Amino acid sequence: MSALPLARLPELDELHRLLDSGHAHLTARVVCEPVHRGQRFPVIAAHMGSCDPLAPAIGFFGGIHGLERIGSQVVLHHLRALLGRLAWDESLHQQLRSVRLVFMPIVNPVGMWAGTRANGQGVDLMRNAPQRADAPVPFLAGGQRLGPWLPWYCGPTGAPMQAESAALLQVVTEELIPRPFSLALDCHSGYGFGDSIWFPYARTRRLMAHLPEMYALKAMLAQSHPHHGYSFEPQSRQYLSHGDLWDHAYDQTPDGHIFLPMTLELGSWLWIRKNPWQLFSRHGIFNPVKAHRTRRVLRRHTSLLDFLTRAAFGAHRWLPKADRRERLHAYATEHWRPLVSDRSMP
Repeated sequence: MSALPLARLPELDELHRLLDSGHAHLTARVVCEPVHRGQRFPVIAAHMGSCDPLAPAIGFFGGIHGLERIGSQVVLHHLRALLGRLAWDESLHQQLRSVRLVFMPIVNPVGMWAGTRANGQGVDLMRNAPQRADAPVPFLAGGQRLGPWLPWYCGPTGAPMQAESAALLQVVTEELIPRPFSLALDCHSGYGFGDSIWFPYARTRRLMAHLPEMYALKAMLAQSHPHHGYSFEPQSRQYLSHGDLWDHAYDQTPDGHIFLPMTLELGSWLWIRKNPWQLFSRHGIFNPVKAHRTRRVLRRHTSLLDFLTRAAFGAHRWLPKADRRERLHAYATEHWRPLVSDRSMP
């Protein structure tokens, strides 16, 4: 396998450049390496910051859907900016002594190379975890097992997860959830006219156990960036789906630990409304095709990724405890109560 050539992909080439330029601060490894059409496609995870296993951590993920290149570009842009700041920003050095940063910008390099949502086996990685929704899901879009010739394919019944899905979960279970506190942000695109932050669950309308912590994070974002423009809600308020990777990862959280995974859904319909010709390009449905719009997207979300890093760094100051947690639980349950009759808590 090692004799096979390494695939060329602009985002993958950029990641290699960043790893080379930031080698003094970054540790990187190939978590898995799918082979497709005679080429190797490394799935790379990089780490920087504290090596203390009890330090809080945040992971940034992108490219789970190969068509959604802008998600990978957001993560790469943030990594590039951090490496540039290390030359002069003393406060960043102080942060990194106390927090761990994890980057996995291109989870599905084969799909990105091929211009497909799924991986090389035709499997939608965000429908590939073993759990099934506890209520009806949208036809096809919620996940299907009819076959890879249709979109949103979950993979064969009873089969192991795809190598890329397993690689993401390996990084999460090694780097994030063993810690007392951790966050994750997974960057996607292609849903709606506005940008959204979604959190578990996708498989059920029941509310997650760490709802008070998520509500506190939402409130801090609103206070710090009052005009941020993100909707912030459980994914189940939009639709249910089978096999969501972040549902599966969240359910592995050890007792007493707090893991808050989120997906950033960039509203690509806005780009299409501004440039309807994008509808005739599969790439254009999910990504801005004008250079100035790409730059605008990268600028817009920098503050969110920086905010989440600071939230991880200062978690001991804002995580709710005792009576305040009970109050936030009541507020959050009312704020995010399911939009159907089932309003039970897990």
